[in-house]
Amino acid sequence: MRRALLCALLALGGLLSGGATANAARPNIVWIVVDDMSPNFGCYGEKLIATPNVDRMAREGTRFARAFTTAPVCSPSRSALVTGMYQTSIGAHHHRSGRGALKIELPDGVTPAPVLFQRAGYYTCIGGPLARGDDLGKTDYNFEWPRAMYDGNDWAGRAPGQPFFMQVQLHGGKQRERNTWPETVREELGEPTDPARVTLPPYYPRDGVLLEDWARYLDAVRYTDREVGEVLARLEREGLLANTVVFFLTDHGISHARGKQFLYDEGIHVPLVVMGPGLERGAVRNDLVELIDLAATSLALAGIEAPPLMQGRDLLAANYQPRRAVFSARDRCDETVDQIRAARTARFKYIRNDLPQRPHLQPSHYKDHKQIVKRLRELHAAGQLDELAERILFAPKRAPEELYDLETDPFELNNLAADAEHAKELAEMRMRLTKWEQETRAQGAESPEMYDSDMAVYLHAMRGERRQVFEANLDQMRRWASEGK
Repeated sequence: MRRALLCALLALGGLLSGGATANAARPNIVWIVVDDMSPNFGCYGEKLIATPNVDRMAREGTRFARAFTTAPVCSPSRSALVTGMYQTSIGAHHHRSGRGALKIELPDGVTPAPVLFQRAGYYTCIGGPLARGDDLGKTDYNFEWPRAMYDGNDWAGRAPGQPFFMQVQLHGGKQRERNTWPETVREELGEPTDPARVTLPPYYPRDGVLLEDWARYLDAVRYTDREVGEVLARLEREGLLANTVVFFLTDHGISHARGKQFLYDEGIHVPLVVMGPGLERGAVRNDLVELIDLAATSLALAGIEAPPLMQGRDLLAANYQPRRAVFSARDRCDETVDQIRAARTARFKYIRNDLPQRPHLQPSHYKDHKQIVKRLRELHAAGQLDELAERILFAPKRAPEELYDLETDPFELNNLAADAEHAKELAEMRMRLTKWEQETRAQGAESPEMYDSDMAVYLHAMRGERRQVFEANLDQMRRWASEGK
């Protein structure tokens, strides 16, 4: 049914646009932004499923092998993406913040990319399968923004010949959580992925619930790939593809116990593929890039000057200087308070846990209702997890610092922070992170008043047992804070 909605949206856009020809000197820019998905595509090495459309983009454009989000959860990631700024620099780093009585305003000199495109004469739009009527697609920004910065939810509304900046929002990995998902898969994709053939990261047990969930996730990747194909087909049908630069990306990695909300590569490594006029075909970039670079890159493609404060870099500039490290941050997610910072080079990952007395899997209303987390907690309570899973997922405390050699340990299993042989690397990575925090004026904990303001919004929407669980988690967060944990 969701595919039918997308098809209807694409068909309607084709009828309304009338095949208008864009100004050849000013390319259209399309961001296809996907929820909750890691680089499980054929062009990134996934073998179990076929993803012909994203693979086509990689063949006809450029694939970034080492792209990373600056935040492993939706709203901070999207706040950073649309501004080209680290979410910690603009005060948008706590998930779903500024939604209550207390608001968050962008600092002076920081302007969302759609505003800049609009000022330059572009038609700006954000939509997707869930956008109905005049509804916009997913924004999820943690700061105050003018709705008028989007002219609509589809490029069909533009004037003849007017270039457009479009964000196509896809549901991605969240699809697998729908009760009707198996029926949708069979109807739209045919045979579902076989759970028995799934390969899990080594810290997850080969349990039936987890294997089935990962198989459903891979089917969500297949479904997303088909949606990408439908967007490309519409651009071709309307004669627009030759003058449109299309970016494909996800906001963060797979939603799982060590993925979404955490700074391991399962949570921050994302696919990023771009195709369009003038771009090298079949190229693979192995340098480190961040999603905040999309804003600067897109503006440059359109001939629009980026604000001086913008921290993202134009990835396609002739004088582009590759990053030697990328940085990410995790802060409060819903009611669950945390503060984690990470620096990653091509070889090493450094993670600093500022609240190490709290467990990795803190109480979380959002995550604890998921079947995979429920099952992991059941296996833990029954003593049925192996040593690795217990150590990685259920240690009652975390190390204040973590250091991983990604060359020999890509799954980040062996913390080298206490290893004397890696003292030099630890000191260098620690210094990198500290310098980044200072230079970007990275912010940390929110005030109790802001926390209470945003929690009131959650509570207002809750009833019954759901509210009781949420309130119990709030009490736990406040108790730990009072204990200095």
